[in-house]
Amino acid sequence: MLRTLVAVPVALLLFATTSTAATFRFNEKPFLGTDALTTPGRQIVGGEDFISFDIATDVFKLDPEAFGITDPLMFVNDFAANLPASGVNVIVLQDTPVPFAAGLAANLIADQVTAPGPGFFIYFNSGLDLPRLVFSTDLSDNTADLKILFRMTNLSGQPGRDALPTFSEDNFLLAPEPASLALLGLGAAALGGRAWRRRKVIG
Repeated sequence: MLRTLVAVPVALLLFATTSTAATFRFNEKPFLGTDALTTPGRQIVGGEDFISFDIATDVFKLDPEAFGITDPLMFVNDFAANLPASGVNVIVLQDTPVPFAAGLAANLIADQVTAPGPGFFIYFNSGLDLPRLVFSTDLSDNTADLKILFRMTNLSGQPGRDALPTFSEDNFLLAPEPASLALLGLGAAALGGRAWRRRKVIG
């Protein structure tokens, strides 16, 4: 399982970069190990990663196959009342009412979106005083199960609320993990293990 990757070592990627951007990945089945999908009613699954997210540079990389998404990224950043009825699967809600939690945010979205389909949304949790990224099995359904993916701990308070409109589609990437990188990681691990065993024998 690969959930969060920050500052990937250059040696593993085999190319040089001067960027300090971080890529936060989620490529496992979101409800793996839970009974959320077989339990009646809406289930909200937490256990999210706590991250520091730089909106200017960082990216959420989400595996569409893991989430059952077949459409390309369709992004909107607006107040709930302005959301389109269809053609969207990544939403940033600018609404910041109190109280405001994942279920309430999902309900606001479901009130506007009528086309069924899974998707993601960022909302500002009033109790935690920070934004969270959430996956919904159906953005149009106010009973759809939700999985909290990430909690952005550096975007707290009023500055975090003010930052919501600055999220853009550049902060999201719907793409499976490239096979070449996966193989590279396995190869690097194998070489590391071989070197360790060799040092152990020599020592």
